[in-house]
Amino acid sequence: MSIKKQSQADKKAIQAAIARAKGTDRKKMSAQDSIPYLQMWPDGICQTTDKHYTKTVQFWDINYQLCKPEAKKAIIEGWKGFLNYFDSSVDLQLVFFNRNISVNGPESEILLNLTGDPFDDARSEYNSILLSQFALGNNSIIKTKYLTFGLDAKSHKDAETKLKSLQAAILKSFKKLAVPARVLSGKARLRLLHSIFHAGSSQPFRFNWKWLVPTGLSTKGFIAPSGFEFKTGSDFRMGDACGQAGFLQFDAAEMDDRVLAEFLDVESDILISLYIRAVDRTNAIKTVKRKITDLDRAKIEEQKKAVRSGYDMDIIPSDLATYGEDAKVLLENLQSNDEHMFLMTAIIVNLAENQRLLKTQAKTLNAIAQRHNCSLVRLDFQQEEGLMSALPLGNNRVEIQRGLTTSSTAIFIPFTTQELFQPGRGALYYGVNPVSNNMIMVDRKELKNPNGLILGVPGSGKSFSAKREIVNVVLACPNDDVIICDPEGEYTPLVIHLFGQVIKISSTGIGYDGKPCYVNPLDLNMDYGDDGDPLSMKCQFMQSFFELIAGGRDGLQPTERTVIDRCVHRIYQPYLNAPQPENMPILGDLYETLLDQPEREARFLATALEIYVTGSLNVFNHRTNVDLNNRIICYDIRDLGTQLKRIGMMIIQDQVWNRVTLNRKLKKSTRYYVDEFHLLLSNPETAQFSTEIWKRFRKWGGIPTGITQNVKDLLASAQIENIFENSDFIYLLSQAPGDRAILAEKLNISEHQLSYVTQSGEGEGLLIYGGAIIPFVDHFPQDTELYKLLTTRLNEVRT
Repeated sequence: MSIKKQSQADKKAIQAAIARAKGTDRKKMSAQDSIPYLQMWPDGICQTTDKHYTKTVQFWDINYQLCKPEAKKAIIEGWKGFLNYFDSSVDLQLVFFNRNISVNGPESEILLNLTGDPFDDARSEYNSILLSQFALGNNSIIKTKYLTFGLDAKSHKDAETKLKSLQAAILKSFKKLAVPARVLSGKARLRLLHSIFHAGSSQPFRFNWKWLVPTGLSTKGFIAPSGFEFKTGSDFRMGDACGQAGFLQFDAAEMDDRVLAEFLDVESDILISLYIRAVDRTNAIKTVKRKITDLDRAKIEEQKKAVRSGYDMDIIPSDLATYGEDAKVLLENLQSNDEHMFLMTAIIVNLAENQRLLKTQAKTLNAIAQRHNCSLVRLDFQQEEGLMSALPLGNNRVEIQRGLTTSSTAIFIPFTTQELFQPGRGALYYGVNPVSNNMIMVDRKELKNPNGLILGVPGSGKSFSAKREIVNVVLACPNDDVIICDPEGEYTPLVIHLFGQVIKISSTGIGYDGKPCYVNPLDLNMDYGDDGDPLSMKCQFMQSFFELIAGGRDGLQPTERTVIDRCVHRIYQPYLNAPQPENMPILGDLYETLLDQPEREARFLATALEIYVTGSLNVFNHRTNVDLNNRIICYDIRDLGTQLKRIGMMIIQDQVWNRVTLNRKLKKSTRYYVDEFHLLLSNPETAQFSTEIWKRFRKWGGIPTGITQNVKDLLASAQIENIFENSDFIYLLSQAPGDRAILAEKLNISEHQLSYVTQSGEGEGLLIYGGAIIPFVDHFPQDTELYKLLTTRLNEVRT
């Protein structure tokens, strides 16, 4: 087993992390002593007390606030069912952490680095666009959501068994709600704690389980801040940040579902923790009955006083009457309806870089609480308990609880508006969320399947959107190659501006520069295919080629396939013996070899091939004479005749396959854009080849994107439907009525979401990224040089 050699910088970083951890351990009363857990395991289980163990699940948002009332009601009912699943042996903690990432400005997260190459002017212009869009929303705040669940167990092994069962139920429940979720490992939980303890700081998290034994340190040493100060009793200091912890006191009998959402909309570092624990149903009913008995007794006493004082005995204090009615309704709900009792503690920790900001943010939080008939009460002389209880560890040290029913607890719905913002160098810009005005930046490589589709009616902005992504890839992802299949000649100006290679394939064989331009369909590299035999896949390609030019209603016959396979193997022998460019076969070699075969079927195949060798369509009977190594290649096939266009697109796909296999060895990604995708899907042979690309490119680093008008084109057969099903990235622009109905069924898009692709403007629609569905608006500034290269409007192109 090879061991990666550590660089000098890595060694220094590791030594610094260990030194910091040792430094905190040497203190008599260290910051680590305040962190309320005993041990963290790699599997994500954390022991908080002698008998209590917890795990944490991170979950993401769904578009609750965008839903219609009936859809909201369904989500609430689903959330109530989620809460009712847990009994009194399990405690839940919902944690919401809003973290400001713009400590050093947004440059580190969204802006493109200037590299000194010819694209820096374009990067500068693109950066100005990103900054203007960034200023519209609050992308500087990264919002994360977690559910920590815990229970008592005898040991780690006992806890592992119990928590695993609970974890499966939680993930299943989230899946029913269409909420993406994942379990955090021990290292991921430590990373989360580190980000909380170092709020407002850019200090990186460095940790490895292998460091614990030789250093003798605990995991706390790698996450603890430089120190905690709880001197005043009304606030605290944590490292370089200051903070204030409080609890939410519920004064209103009823609240609306916006209360939590408004706290989460605050544009500052904030940590919100909701502890929820079910009360045993039998005990809850007994408690309510006792309360009703106490209220009845008090009512009788009030009536006796009224009689003694000469008043009407029916006149009793209004509060007493109200509480009595409320208690009876509660008892009925607990006994007859699907309502449980829960005890809730709501803790809010406000974090800031200085006292002035802390006070300003505290006023904002208090105003939100008052709008919802609540009070945010400062935890005087309990600041340490409040901060540590808010951590996603499931260890509540604040003994302030409020009894709530399932319906009242579910009002604190943890879902608001889904966002897609993945800061990092691989993330590309796709527009703005019109609901929140936040930028949409995602990395398709992070998807399980990065294959993509761009769908929309003519004039909706399909080609513009594809070009905008291509430009972003070229500027932001220097290790990615780009290949474009351009049936309409729309991409040539852009590719030339990006110093790419335009390969204009026409029936005349004359390229964009007026010189001969040829691409050989028999080009082969020794890594072609994935089974160790490059010829096997080339034979499949040539069989598909002959299906296109000679296949009848029933396609090629078995004898014909055998002849093709034999001849293809023979014409490559000189090249395999001496892999030089001049030994690469061409269609003429295949034609001659077919004529030499004894079978009648060989003569038939040779006759079908003749027009492409010695006839008027011989443009593909030449060795490749253009640069295929450029990072950006555009195959312009606008001037191919009707007969040749499908063949041309198929040959381009084979060239792409060649490039992907070469890049696979180099650890490079290959992005392939095919416009007018329906031309390939309309023919069984080219459709089959496209399906293979969508199935197999992912594991080779290929990222294909099909651009077409109608969803119906992708559902023409079960084979073609695989393309639709194997695309986790779908960019939906304005859709025709028939296509909207198909999308609603196939992608589970609600009527409200469909409104974003109903007669929508250019550059407006829905983005489907994995399980997320969010609206977008991409109004690219028209006063830029980039816009002139991207636009496909005829009047603007002429200008």
